[in-house]
Amino acid sequence: MGRLARSFVGVSLLSAQALGRMAFPDCTGGPEVLTTNLVCDTTASPAERAAALIDAWNITEKLANLVDKSLGASRLGLGAYDWWNEALHGVGWSVGVVFAPSGEFSHATSFASPILMSAAFDDDLIYTVADAISTEARAFSNFGHAGLDYWTPNINPYKDPRWGRGSETPGEDPFRIKGYVKALIDGLQGKENFTKVISTCKHYAAYDLEYWGGVKRYEFDAIVGMQDMVEYYLPPFQQCARDSKVKSIMCSYNSVNGTPACASTYLMETVLRDFWEWNDENQYITSDCNAILNFHEDHNYTTTAAQSAAVSIMSGTDTICEVGTNTDIAGAWNQTLLPEPVIDQALRRMYEGLIRAGYFDPADATPYRSLSWKDVNTPEAQALAIRSATEGIVLKKNDGLLPLKVDNTTSIALIGFWADATSFAMLGGYAGTPSYLQAPLQAAQKLGIQTTHATGPVKQDASAADTWTEAALEAANNSDIVIYFGGNDMTIEAEELDRFSIAWPAAQLALIEKLSALGKPFIVAELGDQNDDIPLLNDDNVSAILWAGFPGQDGGTAVFDILTGKMAPAGRLPTTLYPAEYVDQVPMTDMSLRPSETNPGRTYKWYDEAVLPFGFGLHYTSFEPSFGADELSGKTYDISELLGACRDKYLDLCPFETVGISVKNTGNVTSDFVALAFLSGEYGPAPYPIKELAAYTRVKDVGPGEAKDAQLGLKLGDLARVDGVGNTVLYPGTYNFLLDVPTQDTVSFELTGEAKMLIEFPQPPADLGEGNGHEKYTPK
Repeated sequence: MGRLARSFVGVSLLSAQALGRMAFPDCTGGPEVLTTNLVCDTTASPAERAAALIDAWNITEKLANLVDKSLGASRLGLGAYDWWNEALHGVGWSVGVVFAPSGEFSHATSFASPILMSAAFDDDLIYTVADAISTEARAFSNFGHAGLDYWTPNINPYKDPRWGRGSETPGEDPFRIKGYVKALIDGLQGKENFTKVISTCKHYAAYDLEYWGGVKRYEFDAIVGMQDMVEYYLPPFQQCARDSKVKSIMCSYNSVNGTPACASTYLMETVLRDFWEWNDENQYITSDCNAILNFHEDHNYTTTAAQSAAVSIMSGTDTICEVGTNTDIAGAWNQTLLPEPVIDQALRRMYEGLIRAGYFDPADATPYRSLSWKDVNTPEAQALAIRSATEGIVLKKNDGLLPLKVDNTTSIALIGFWADATSFAMLGGYAGTPSYLQAPLQAAQKLGIQTTHATGPVKQDASAADTWTEAALEAANNSDIVIYFGGNDMTIEAEELDRFSIAWPAAQLALIEKLSALGKPFIVAELGDQNDDIPLLNDDNVSAILWAGFPGQDGGTAVFDILTGKMAPAGRLPTTLYPAEYVDQVPMTDMSLRPSETNPGRTYKWYDEAVLPFGFGLHYTSFEPSFGADELSGKTYDISELLGACRDKYLDLCPFETVGISVKNTGNVTSDFVALAFLSGEYGPAPYPIKELAAYTRVKDVGPGEAKDAQLGLKLGDLARVDGVGNTVLYPGTYNFLLDVPTQDTVSFELTGEAKMLIEFPQPPADLGEGNGHEKYTPK
């Protein structure tokens, strides 16, 4: 796709195609076959408009538009459209996004990675960031630099610390992910009847392995029991589909219980479209890229490319993403494997999505077509990028050194591979081109701090040629304070790159130990996902540790805002921090959550030997959170009465109680406080989880000596457990409501009466691809 810099307004369809960029169809001056088609009638329903458009296509045109690089239909004045656009934490590099080499649309705001933003536990922040991203994405699309659909968010729960794509997700807890997803989709798609941009929840389902132990994601068969599936792997997608009505979903590379996800009629039709009623707007499903090729090349589910294409679309996949040209749609049609009504249904779904986003509407008929380059990377967006990082940064250790008390006479050594802005390491995966990079060194210099700088190793082992220690020690010896900027970059963890060790990289740890031995005030700032911090936590010469994830374009400013106390840290770990030996105790291919003879348990719900637990985070002050005097404690609730009072369509969404809390700042620094509340108890099927997150909120700007009140809302589904076959049930028993990590207050209440089912989940057939015709093609 071309990367010409020239922006344009009202460019003709012909010239837009020549540029290789997306152009809105011209329903006024285009070919008569288009202008007289119902698709151009804004008074008709989106479904009617989509049906009329597809009815006007011949079969050649239809087949050419079932892949991500859709060719359009020039006879109808419909230009090419690329469905592969990325915006994980800002408009990102992808096939459909065209960054100009300079000038307008040469960059976009790069916010913090999802794992770091999630650590803020601030859904207002997530909504605001998503709204800013969709504003910039719309500006890009208005001027032909991107499409109207974006393949974000990645919402697979992050259960294994080795997974290379964990930083793309909101973390390990499905309840937290659901809150993140709700806020994000509202910000991306907009809350109006008109779609701002199309969001795509991915990867459906049970996807969290890249390449481990000789097993590639393209061939992996995730064996998942119904209890784990419904309780852990599917809740984020239920939020996307049933509750947030996301416009698109991506099916994943892996198989699930023997059937490729993109061929699973059970997952895509029975669960997604029928049970979750994700069909009210004829939403569409895209495959991951080359996932259909994997049917015959890796899963041995089919024999030929034509069979794979037919099976995927017959199963409910609507558009196939391919890298190169490897999808034999034409062969599927020519061999009579794919009926035309099924093709039409897929195309109607895809183009109804574009219609709802105003693809065929006049520019003045939509609220977003006026967005332009002036709306990209604005001062407000730049400030928001800093906030997206600072709110999530987690303080893991502090002996009192932080916040730093520095002036223009203080000298600080900044050491490590991401201390300087010459690296894009701060951006993380699926980033775009930022307008600038401000790393810690630049941020410190901007504050007038005297600095020395030396780089450091990344993934080298202890036997590697040491080209960094001498310069690092010299810089440290000539400074009052030493800060080491290390951790993981995308050469250690990334798509198609799982980790085999979660210990600190050997060369980095060796350098940390040498810097620590100097006995100077010493801080470690961690990039990327979690490493086993035991050596640092146990080292008295390491004064402080903070985790910064991938903090985005202004990550250096965000880190120094925390270090200097301009902002007080309040982030909480969105994942469990496991000891290094955990990787030897369970294979990545084991999808089970509960502990067994071959599995120590996964996530904070089932594993209690964490180095630091999910939800951990220190402050520059001290807090005393507590439940209100009359909140829940000692109360009894009859289950039948609770359900009898419910008026919601979905019983799991019925309100239970709104619980009041008080957060008192007993220290001397104004700070936010993240209130995390968990449920625990011996109710429902054994074994019982240690605890489960049931509510959270971020209480802002609590001053010294001040107490602020907040509310935690609970729904019946938050209390329920999932039984062995996947049904969500409200059980009688004593429920303990725990506040904070570690727990600072507890109240208990009781549910009485008979257990009642909130959700009866559809049971899978023996063949999860039932009805897609694969049995005729599967190699024997």
